[in-house]
Amino acid sequence: MEIPQSDRRRRSGGRGGNARRTSTFRLDQMPWQQPVNTDRPTEPLDEDGVEAIHQGALRILSEIGVEFLNDEALGLFRQAGCIVEGQNVRMDGDFVAEMLSRAPDAFTIIPRNPERAVRIGDGHMAFVNVSSPPSSWDMIRGKRSGDFATFREFMMLTQAFNCIHVAGGYPVEPVDIHPSVRHLDCIAEKLLLTDKVVHAYSLGRERVEDAMEMVRIAAGLSHAEFDAAPRMYTNINSVSPLRHDFPMIDGALRLARRGQPVVVTPFTLAGAMAPVTMAGAVAQSLAEALCAVALLQYVAPGAPVAIGTFTSNVDMRTGAPAFGTPEYMRATQMTGQLARRYGLPLRSSGVCTANIPDAQAMWETCNSLWAAVQSGSNMVYHAAGWLEGGLIASPEKFVMDCEVLQMIQRYFDPMLTATSPDDIAVDAIREVGAGGHFFGVGHTQARYETAFYAPLASDWRNFEAWERDGAVDTIARAHGLYRQIVEHFTPPAMDESIREELMAFVAQRKTEGGAPTDF
Repeated sequence: MEIPQSDRRRRSGGRGGNARRTSTFRLDQMPWQQPVNTDRPTEPLDEDGVEAIHQGALRILSEIGVEFLNDEALGLFRQAGCIVEGQNVRMDGDFVAEMLSRAPDAFTIIPRNPERAVRIGDGHMAFVNVSSPPSSWDMIRGKRSGDFATFREFMMLTQAFNCIHVAGGYPVEPVDIHPSVRHLDCIAEKLLLTDKVVHAYSLGRERVEDAMEMVRIAAGLSHAEFDAAPRMYTNINSVSPLRHDFPMIDGALRLARRGQPVVVTPFTLAGAMAPVTMAGAVAQSLAEALCAVALLQYVAPGAPVAIGTFTSNVDMRTGAPAFGTPEYMRATQMTGQLARRYGLPLRSSGVCTANIPDAQAMWETCNSLWAAVQSGSNMVYHAAGWLEGGLIASPEKFVMDCEVLQMIQRYFDPMLTATSPDDIAVDAIREVGAGGHFFGVGHTQARYETAFYAPLASDWRNFEAWERDGAVDTIARAHGLYRQIVEHFTPPAMDESIREELMAFVAQRKTEGGAPTDF
């Protein structure tokens, strides 16, 4: 299927000049930067409500407890004076408060290209690519199982878009690579195709240790230099309700001991794995997060940590997860209030339930992304490319989501709220006078290239101009941009000796069998 392309000129909103589509492709986008959220957060809870949910989380931890399927964690909790009965761990509020006081309120992760360092906290927002779907969908090939070639395409998109700050988990699971060595190929490819912050799954000792070593090699660091600052991170999920499994806690402990960040994100779906009420679901989610943070701070005081929220609801007619709902938005905002109370960075997500990148996909994702803004989230997972409740990654959706992310980034541009005399522009208003226009005045001419946001995939022409140019819809325009990026992609530079060392490590670990599996 041929995707028509327009060669019309596009004005640049803060992008350094105009560009015309030619045979030499250049992605006309905003520059690399992390937006800083300067808005007051949306706070649906009053002080009493915040305290009620906090006390509810502490009651869960002290009266009910959380199961840890990890003997090392159980031993550490015993050592700390918590009540351990079998695999159930209970702890009091004083212990939780003491452990939380050790955690930093912000930290910076430095990838192999230090210019792509990402700040987590302090009002900064970091957008992360879609992570972990087993399938992909595009408008030509439809839905299909994930493979390594598609994984590579998503990593190219991750690198190409400046509004994506972090190369998170696998954008699609490459099932054509055996699980024992999949992490070696995927992390190596991440490090070759991107120079951004990367993530490692906490799925067993070998995968975590291999990931840390590969990140160290790719950055040209000594072991001491790697341990001295955050260079990568992991995200762990509880097994809701009220359980943490062995491999994720094992991986989290390994990274925390080496100073690498851990994001703890319970996956609580109200009505299924958590109470049907938002307050109950949020309280349970916080309890599951706080006990893991307490463990990590007990083992490695000051280790960088964040709490995540993935509290949404199910469709009570089918039991299927629903995302981008009013309940999801409120739960995210409420969790943001509690994260600020604890002095911890917050992770949320840009998620939806739609099956293709249609109108439903975008309104649900916009709900999720603006809930991230309203809640003061510092890390936004699945910010580009997510479909079908996390079962599909779509390159067209990735492009469309990047449009929204750029708009959010532009929304926080201080230029939009500047109030100097030149910005208030009384002289320009006097020059134009009643009934005139501002197109030709010097005040406009000096600013027209950077005055307003210019779109990636949106088409702002009138109907007749759009129709004459082929009546290309949004999905098709996004598909065309995705294909151009992949076809013209150039990987970021890496020293050849470092590349050789990295690939030698991968080859050695493959000969050793990689990571054990059940296959």
